[in-house]
Amino acid sequence: MQRPRLIATDLDGTLLRRDGTLSARTVRALRTAVDAGAEVVVVTARPPRFLDVLAAATGLTGTAVCSNGALVYDIAARTVTRSLALPLSTAREVATALSAAAPGLGFAVETGHTFLYEPSYRLLLSGNARSELAVASLTDLWLSDVPIVQLLAHSVRFEADMLLALAESSVGGAAQFTHSGGRGLLEISAPGVTKAATLSALCAERGITAQEVVAFGDMPNDLTILRWAGTAYAMGNAHPSVLSAVPHHTTSNEDDGVARILERLFDGD
Repeated sequence: MQRPRLIATDLDGTLLRRDGTLSARTVRALRTAVDAGAEVVVVTARPPRFLDVLAAATGLTGTAVCSNGALVYDIAARTVTRSLALPLSTAREVATALSAAAPGLGFAVETGHTFLYEPSYRLLLSGNARSELAVASLTDLWLSDVPIVQLLAHSVRFEADMLLALAESSVGGAAQFTHSGGRGLLEISAPGVTKAATLSALCAERGITAQEVVAFGDMPNDLTILRWAGTAYAMGNAHPSVLSAVPHHTTSNEDDGVARILERLFDGD
């Protein structure tokens, strides 16, 4: 395979180990690729503030596609350079329809800087209490004047795959639905906002074609980008739908699956 000009990689379950760290082997492989002229773009469901913490710990820099494509983030400058918000009216419409289809859901909204959640929402993921703000009711969730990057729906009853199926059957094309493996967690963006749509726009600006991109991922929210990239690898620990859809597989995130492929591409080992 020809050396790629751009490496697009998910974080959780892909580049990062289970404890949220980058292995020394992965850091070396990324540096080798960058030194050879490739650009590394992180493509994640995570918001920018998570990238700030990761960059401080690892020296990670460059461009990130955050919140499943809703934001483009300059890691070094700590600046959002593009935002594709979910309209408030759409968020409320989707929440109403999903509540009818799957009673007992809790809802939260991600703004890119803060995370607002109502009392029924029980799954807090960021680990940064300063950015997690409780509101008194679901109605209060819609009162913020900050654009909504993502709407999150959480269920203690339904698994994420079931929630995804319910959303697609009950709300149709009102929004973009996916999940990244969170327990009973559905991730909702504006219609047409995906990892692949945002990355392909970035690549077009750089004069990079899909055939010059190698991508790595493990969850359903990675499927658009794994199908779009010229070459794509499912992690050994990937969701069954990803393993079946992507012909090339590598080892798990715990076994440096991304690094193994990059070493082959850039070191020839």
